[in-house]
Amino acid sequence: MVETIKAWQCIGCGRVEADAQCLGICEDRPVRLVSAYDYEVLETFVRRFAQSTPREGQWERSYLALRREARALLGL
Repeated sequence: MVETIKAWQCIGCGRVEADAQCLGICEDRPVRLVSAYDYEVLETFVRRFAQSTPREGQWERSYLALRREARALLGL
């Protein structure tokens, strides 16, 4: 499972803080962050899924293979 952290990001300058909300003039919004590695793993999977075309009559086999891979990435 991908771990996230709660943080605050300023909608004006983009500054990110994880420990406390800013007390200055910034206007913050809560955001959830993930590690670059976890994002890249997800992006690689989604890219492969989006670019895949099953062979004639093999859509179910392709779907099941992608589902197995997705479940493994989620730790299910």
